[in-house]
Amino acid sequence: MLLTAGVVAVALMLVGMVASATAVHLDRKHLYDLADAVAADAADAVPPERFYDGTASSPGEAVLTLTDADVEASVRDYLAAHPGESEGLDHLRLVEATSPDGRTAQVGLAATSRPPLLRWFTDAFGGGFTVAATSSARAG
Repeated sequence: MLLTAGVVAVALMLVGMVASATAVHLDRKHLYDLADAVAADAADAVPPERFYDGTASSPGEAVLTLTDADVEASVRDYLAAHPGESEGLDHLRLVEATSPDGRTAQVGLAATSRPPLLRWFTDAFGGGFTVAATSSARAG
């Protein structure tokens, strides 16, 4: 009887750990999806007054001039306009919003994952696991 109780306890702990690891993995996947959507939107954030600004290789061709400020403003606007997409991600924060070459929007997001079966444990020791995602999208 004691051996059976021990095996059941170990099996329940194993199920709890697998379920918690799956929850953290799903939170990370959710964050990657959000980072992809935000980066794709930010890549299209060139203001109209700057769309044809600069030198072009052929007449009528657009020259993209995406700046870090454009990317950051687009990310913040997107997150404010779509609050449901960040639902379930605790303490979502913008880590990076840059345009290294004027055509690519690079976005980094971070959030805290709190596994449901281990919440009592993670709250006692720091409040969860930090998950991060970085995505980039190219304009044009």
